[in-house]
Amino acid sequence: MNWFRKRALRLLGGGAINAHTELIARKIVDGKYTDVRRVVRDKVVTDAFVAFVVDQLQAEDSTFGDFKYHDSGIGVGAEAAGDTGLGMPWGGARDTGTQIEGATANIYKSVATTTYNATKAITEHGLFNTAVTATLMDRTLFSAINVESGNQIEWTFQITFTAGG
Repeated sequence: MNWFRKRALRLLGGGAINAHTELIARKIVDGKYTDVRRVVRDKVVTDAFVAFVVDQLQAEDSTFGDFKYHDSGIGVGAEAAGDTGLGMPWGGARDTGTQIEGATANIYKSVATTTYNATKAITEHGLFNTAVTATLMDRTLFSAINVESGNQIEWTFQITFTAGG
């Protein structure tokens, strides 16, 4: 980038929107939290989500607010901006999360609970915009949370946007 362009971006406040993501997974057994994980990532949203945002700015389609479908899986491949789905979904339906503003006006937050019907080692979470075929906003990988039939995991996904670089 040449000197003039760098200077122009500084004068315009940096010209960037930064994204900071956080996933909290709380395992629930017999109504009690037994395992809590917090995974923080910076700018790990997918290429597909970024393209979706650009398309929505052009189309003004109401589907922008549909990123509330939580899914989890047993995949172990590394996260990548090019991800379009989970490595290996656990096999149940996606759960619809509540959508709220986080602690400040620049935080989007969605919370859902998954009830498992089999023994699994859950290692990944994804947030999607539909219950079936979908655009993946974010995929997060973590060390295994072992569940048995009847166990639940409460997912809290947050994305914080900061303007100006």
